[in-house]
Amino acid sequence: MKIFTDEQIKEADRYTIENEPVSSIDLMERAALAIAEQIIENVDRRTPLIFVVGCGNNGGDGLATARILSLKNYNCSVFLLYDESRMSNECLINFKRLPDNVKIIDNLDNTDKKAVIVDTISGAGFYGDVREPAKSLIAKINSLKNKVISIDLPSGMKTGYGNSEQTVIKANMTLALEFPKLATLLPEAGNAVGKMKIIHIGLSCQYKNQNESKYHYVDKTLINRLLKKRDKFSYKNIYGHALLICGSRNMTGAAILAAKACLRSGCGLLTVHVSASERSALQISCPSAILSLDSADMFSQIPENIEKYSAAGIGCGTGTQPETATAFAQLLKSVNIPLVIDADAINLLAANKSLMNLIPKNSILTPHLGELKRLVGNWNNEEDKHRKVTELSAQLASVIVLKGMYTSIHLPDGRIYFNSTGNSGMAKGGSGDILTGLITGLMARGYGSFESALLGVYFHGLAGDRAKNEYGIESMNSMDIVNNLFCNRASNYDC
Repeated sequence: MKIFTDEQIKEADRYTIENEPVSSIDLMERAALAIAEQIIENVDRRTPLIFVVGCGNNGGDGLATARILSLKNYNCSVFLLYDESRMSNECLINFKRLPDNVKIIDNLDNTDKKAVIVDTISGAGFYGDVREPAKSLIAKINSLKNKVISIDLPSGMKTGYGNSEQTVIKANMTLALEFPKLATLLPEAGNAVGKMKIIHIGLSCQYKNQNESKYHYVDKTLINRLLKKRDKFSYKNIYGHALLICGSRNMTGAAILAAKACLRSGCGLLTVHVSASERSALQISCPSAILSLDSADMFSQIPENIEKYSAAGIGCGTGTQPETATAFAQLLKSVNIPLVIDADAINLLAANKSLMNLIPKNSILTPHLGELKRLVGNWNNEEDKHRKVTELSAQLASVIVLKGMYTSIHLPDGRIYFNSTGNSGMAKGGSGDILTGLITGLMARGYGSFESALLGVYFHGLAGDRAKNEYGIESMNSMDIVNNLFCNRASNYDC
C-alpha cells in the first residue's frame, strides 16, 4: 500500500471527483459512512459521542458522521472550534444538515466521563505550528480522561516529518482514511495515534496505481502477492540450503532461536555453524539442523564448502573477539552468496568500516537503533535518519532492515517500506535472532533480498502479535514468537 504526501492526497481527492465522477460533498458523505461504520463497531450505542469540529473538510467529515450516527440512535453532540464564517463549503453544508437532536455545546468543562470524543479538528494537510484556539482545545482534550477517536490524523499532527515539538491530540484510536500517513508510523509523534485502523473511502484506484511514492505500508495484500507456491512433487534440495553462523560459549540460545526460526521458513536444509562445545544444545533443540563445528568457543573458522549454501546469516551471539573479527573478514572475502548480517556482525562492521566494501550485493543488514548509530553516526531527526539509512543501502547495494515499531525496510533505490505487524512486547532478548534466522531461510528458499526482508519482517511481527494475544505484552518472550511462526499466508488477524 502506497503512503502518499499531502499534495498527492489532495490530488487523489480531485482526481476521484473529476474522473468517477462524484461531487465533493458526496465523496465526503462516503467517507463519513465509512467512519460511522467503524465507530459503530467500536463504541456502544449507549456511549455519548462528542464531535470536536474544525473548519475544514476534516470537520465536515465529523459533522456528516455525527448526523449519520444520530440517525442510528447515538447521542451525538458537536463542539465547534470556529463559527460558520470560517467553515469550508463542504463543512458548512454538513453543519446545516445536522438534525435537531444533535446538540451544539460551547465548552467541554462538564464532559461526561463515559463520552467518547471524536477528534475532527484537522486532518491530512495540516502544516506549521498549532495556534490558538486549537492549541488550548487540544490541551483541554488531552487533560480529560475520555477516550478519543481521531479521524485521519490526531489533530495538530503534520502528515509527514517534523512532529517532535508539535502540540497533538493523544488519541486511543485513529481512523486513517484510505491509507496511513507517514507521521503515524514515526516515533516523533506515533504514540499519539493509539490503535490505527485504515478505512477505505473509495478514492480512485487508477490514481493510486498510476502515481508513485517512495513510502509504502506492508499489508497482507502485498505479502500474499509475494508468496511462492510449493510444488506438490517437490523435494528438499530445490528449496535451498541455509547457513547460520551464530552463537558462542554461553550464547547458544541465540543460535537455537535463529535456527528454530529458519526451520519455519520453508527452506529445504539448514546448517548451523557453532562452537563444538555447544553442539549438544543445538542437536537436542533443533534435530532437523545439520551442524558445522568450530573448534574454538566462538566463530573462528569459515565452514567448509561454503559455496554449496544458498544464503547465510551471521552475527547472532557470535561476539566480537579478535578471532571472530578475523574469521568474519575472511568470510566476506570468500563468499558470493547474499548474507543476512545482524548483531555482533554489524558491530564488527562498525569497528572496521573498510569491511563494508566486501559485503556481497543484495545482502540484508538488520540493525536496531543502537547498531545503526555505530554504522552511520548520529542523526538530527527522523528525516535525517531515513536519509542516512537510504544512503547506506545504496552504498552497499543491499537492503537495510531498521528494527523497531513499524520496522522500516530501506531499498537502494530510495523506497522505504513500513511493516504493519508487531508490538512492543517483542522488545526482548532473542527477538532479533529469530528475525535473522527467518530471513536467512527465506533467502535460501529462493526469495530475493527485498521479498525476504518484507516477508520475514511481516511474519515475525505477526507471530509476535499472536504471542501477545496468548501470553500478554509483558509476559510473552522470544520462544513464544518462534512457536507462533506460520509463513504460509498473511493472516486476516487485526493487530
